[in-house]
Amino acid sequence: MTSFASRLRAAAGQSTLRILASLVVGLILGAALVDAWFLDNILAVAEPVGGIWLDALRMTIVPLVFSLLVVGTASAAGTAAAGGTAAKALAIFGLLLVASATFCALALSAVLAAWPAPVEAVAGLRAAAGASAETVPEFPTMGAWLRAFVPTNPVEAAANAQMAPLVVFALLFGLAATRIRGDLQTSLLAFFQAVMDVMLVLVQWVLWVAPIGVLALAFIVGAKAGFGAAGALGHYILLLSGVCIAVTLLAYLIALAARVPLFAFARAVAPAQVVAFSTQSSIASLPAMIAGAAQLGTTERVRGMVLPLAVSLFRITSPAANLGVAIYCAHVYGVDLTAALLIAGVGVAAVISLASVGLPGQITFFTTTGPICLIMGVPLELLPILLAVETIPDIFRTVGNVTADVAVTCLVERRPGA
Repeated sequence: MTSFASRLRAAAGQSTLRILASLVVGLILGAALVDAWFLDNILAVAEPVGGIWLDALRMTIVPLVFSLLVVGTASAAGTAAAGGTAAKALAIFGLLLVASATFCALALSAVLAAWPAPVEAVAGLRAAAGASAETVPEFPTMGAWLRAFVPTNPVEAAANAQMAPLVVFALLFGLAATRIRGDLQTSLLAFFQAVMDVMLVLVQWVLWVAPIGVLALAFIVGAKAGFGAAGALGHYILLLSGVCIAVTLLAYLIALAARVPLFAFARAVAPAQVVAFSTQSSIASLPAMIAGAAQLGTTERVRGMVLPLAVSLFRITSPAANLGVAIYCAHVYGVDLTAALLIAGVGVAAVISLASVGLPGQITFFTTTGPICLIMGVPLELLPILLAVETIPDIFRTVGNVTADVAVTCLVERRPGA
């Protein structure tokens, strides 16, 4: 999987600038031609082109998320059973991922209430995306809400993209797969690994033509929202980057909990942060993380177990950032997010992050944010535009992830029995 992931990472890196350039060109052309007599003719072509590209991305969400969760859950269960250090690390990972998503749910909701996006730009984005807020599900009783997480028909849940019951079924399926006969387990997980790889190839193909799809969608946004759309996207970038930076600062509190002096931790983790900032890759930062953890006094046994595991499974900024994307989309569409919807979003964000593969944000953007939007009743039509500017928040995502990886390694080292 490492070489496969490396190829996808390289492909994503090559398309980043092309997608961003398509966004800028599309917005400028759309805004410049807003009064042109032939604008409707161009929109008649741009809307189906952009819609087809979005649909191509959406078609991969359900099979990719299900196979990813099955393989990830079975792998995590096997790792936890392998030893005490790994089990403790996984437990800490899970708690911190939930804490990351919870922080975002509270903080970003409060910030958006105090500093909302520009009204005219939001209205233009909403009109350009061509979707209205879906009906937000009601939760009359706690019992009815809990029952909604257990699918009576998993196939129907998948067909209707009902993410909450589908995620629960995938988790249980993955756990049950670890209890069957060894040869059958190997074959079953190999099948879902193959499905996951095939879906990732499809995503790669769709992203290869992303400049065309983003150009069409950006043109629509520019024509309907004007240059004000750039203000809304700037507002989004600032908020999402701010969420990632805040989570990174929380990683320093983890180091304090591990009884590591802040200055010593900051000095030891700085080289890994520099590599993460320049490459947007936690894997590329692993050697610097190992050196930093050694500098902080961790044993070779603990850092040799925890850091590779963290790079594979633990991305502390992902639940916060992915949930932040969904909350921002809800803000644009005027979706009223109840406490129950936010709790469901927190849970799905943490689970998807723990199971998702270590690929660039472009590859996993729809896989990780789409299910959260679906469970919270938020339309997906705005995601392609946000994908085009994902490069900037993704830098801060990666820096936060490597910082937390080193901090958690210190925490596991300090825990009794590690």
